[in-house]
This record gives sequence, C-alpha cells and structure tokens, in this order.
Amino acid sequence: MAKPLPKKAKWTLTFDARLKSLVIRAARRRGVYPVALLEEIVRSRFNPYGHSDIEDSAAYVAAMRKSSRSQSDDEFLAEIRKWRRSRSS
Repeated sequence: MAKPLPKKAKWTLTFDARLKSLVIRAARRRGVYPVALLEEIVRSRFNPYGHSDIEDSAAYVAAMRKSSRSQSDDEFLAEIRKWRRSRSS
C-alpha cells in the first residue's frame, strides 16, 4: 500500500492595508513581486552579516581588511569572534 503524501503547510499572512499598499508600491518601484521584496527584507533581518552571498570567502576577507586599515588585527578578530557567538545562539 502506498504511503500518503504529507500535507503542505499553508501560510497566510494578514497585513494592515496601509502596510500592504506600502509593500506593493515599493515592489513596483524595484520591479519585483511583493513576495520577493518581503523575502529580501526577512533575509536581511535574519542575516545581518550577509555572508551567505559570498562565493570566495578568502577574497572577501582580504577586501574587508584593505578597506578597514584603521582597525587593528585584534579588533578585527574580536569582531569575527563576536559574529560567531551571535550565530551560535
């Protein structure tokens, strides 16, 4: 006997009418669907460091170090440790 497929969870978001119109206008200005705009906003909120978009991490770190010469190596490493602790919680 075949196994029944699990039911997909349906999500329904209720928006304030003013907020909904604001999101739709912003999405039209950017030329994207409102859902894509909301996903981008949520992704940026939950991923403040933006590291998942980086393809070559070594080149990214080298570019960061070049741009922030005023910061010492110890401060830079402390910032990385702080970031790691924030990701683990």
